[in-house]
Amino acid sequence: MPLLEIRNLVVEFDTAAGPFRALDGVDYTVDAGEVLAIVGESGSGKSVAMLAVMGLLPDTATITADRMAFEGRDLATLSPKDRRQVIGKDISMIFQEPIASLNPCFTVGFQIGEVLKTHTRLSGSERAARVIELLKAVGIPEPERRLSSFPHQMSGGQCQRVMIAMAIACSPKLLIADEPTTALDVTIQKQILDLLLKLQAESGMGLIMITHDMGVVAETADRVVVQYQGRQMEEADVLSLFESPKHPYTKALLSALPENATGDRLPTVGDFRALFETAPKEATA
Repeated sequence: MPLLEIRNLVVEFDTAAGPFRALDGVDYTVDAGEVLAIVGESGSGKSVAMLAVMGLLPDTATITADRMAFEGRDLATLSPKDRRQVIGKDISMIFQEPIASLNPCFTVGFQIGEVLKTHTRLSGSERAARVIELLKAVGIPEPERRLSSFPHQMSGGQCQRVMIAMAIACSPKLLIADEPTTALDVTIQKQILDLLLKLQAESGMGLIMITHDMGVVAETADRVVVQYQGRQMEEADVLSLFESPKHPYTKALLSALPENATGDRLPTVGDFRALFETAPKEATA
C-alpha cells in the first residue's frame, strides 16, 4: 500500500472571470523511503496539488479526487480534528520563501516549540531540549543561543534550516519540500539538498520534492512526475526520464538545460497546449 495515493485530483478556483481549473486529473503515489519529484515550470500546479493534500487551499477552491489517501485513510473524509492530528505530524511541509513563512514576531525556538506543543505531550523542558536537538540536526551553529533569535536575525539559509527543523519535529512519515532551495546561493542549495536526503535516508520517510530545477531532480529523485499547466505529462523513474523522455514537453525541458545546448542560444520550451487533446497522459511510463 502506498504511503500517499492520489487519483484524478482536480482543483478549481472561483474567480471574477469564472472557474479556473488549476489541476486537471493528476495522479501521485509515494512509498515510504521513496523520493518523488514533481517538476514543471511556474504555474503548472505543483504547489497547488500539495496544498490540497495539506488542506491549506482557500475556500474559493473546489477539490475533487477519486482517491486521496494517506496510509489507506481517506483524507477527504477525515474530520477537521482527525485531519489536524495527521497534518503537521505524520505529513509535514517545507514551504517556499522561509523568511515569509516564519512569523517575524516570535523567536525560532518558540515557533519550533509550538509544533511540539500541538502534536506531542512533551513538557516545557523536554520541548526546549528537543528544539535544541532539532537545530543541531539541521546544522544551525550555537543552537542554544539561536533559540532566542528572530527570523530577521538569521540568514536565508539558516531560516530554511529552521523551516526544516519545524517540519521534521514530529518525525513525519511524509515530508513535502516545496522549492526548498529557492533564492539560496548555489553552495547553500547543495547543503540544503544534502540535509534533506540525509534526514530522509535516516528516517525512511517518504519525500516529495517540488521543483522546476531538473538538476535538483537528477540529484534527489527516485521517480519523477512532469506537469504542465495543471496536467500530468509524464511519469517515470529518474534514470528513464533523463535517458529516454517520452513526452515532447519533457524533451523540451531537458533540451533547455545549459549542458544540452547545441548552439549559441538555449532553445525555448514553447507552448504545448495543443497536445492536451492528444497526449495528456499517453506518454506516462
